[in-house]
Amino acid sequence: MKHVKVGDLMTDNVVSVLPGTSFRETAKLLAEHGISGLPVVDEDDHVVGVVSESDLLARRALTAQKLMTSPAVTVHAEEAVADAARLMVRRGVERLPVVDEEERLVGIGTRRDLLCVFLRPDAEIRRRIREEVLADAADPPEDAVDVHVLDGVVTLVGRVRRRSRAVLLLRLAERVEGVVAVVDRLSAREDDTRLAPSARAAHDFSG
Repeated sequence: MKHVKVGDLMTDNVVSVLPGTSFRETAKLLAEHGISGLPVVDEDDHVVGVVSESDLLARRALTAQKLMTSPAVTVHAEEAVADAARLMVRRGVERLPVVDEEERLVGIGTRRDLLCVFLRPDAEIRRRIREEVLADAADPPEDAVDVHVLDGVVTLVGRVRRRSRAVLLLRLAERVEGVVAVVDRLSAREDDTRLAPSARAAHDFSG
């Protein structure tokens, strides 16, 4: 499946500070740029932490190194936007420093930047799931499962041969951009998820 990448939506003009940046200068940058937090980078642009407004209010330390939350929660530019958005929610952060393959800062992604993927029309989400998830599944055939979408919440309804296939379809549907949640209404003729690993491997090999 094709996914919108973090690098496609990030802001690449990033305001950052060095570990030795003073409390006053850090606060000034936050106010001047109207942002709630900024990354702290070393001399090689590696992200070593993040300073937020709450850090400034709570700690009152003299430098960014003493103020920052570390290690920073970062995301790679090649990662899917939907995964990054879920990471934000899971870790309770408002912004994610974006890094390249060498972990150097290349941008910043905010909740506002990433929320756009959850604004896709329901009809488009349904079409993408049918074309990119169900059509690629050899088992079951595409018409064995129906897709209902309301306000980004996807419900998969139908009957498949194996429970493991249903689990896979649910996971793939969840990764489609725009999907807020996935409701499982799939039944299976066989529950192969309860088999021991060796038995499951033999079962899968036999078809």
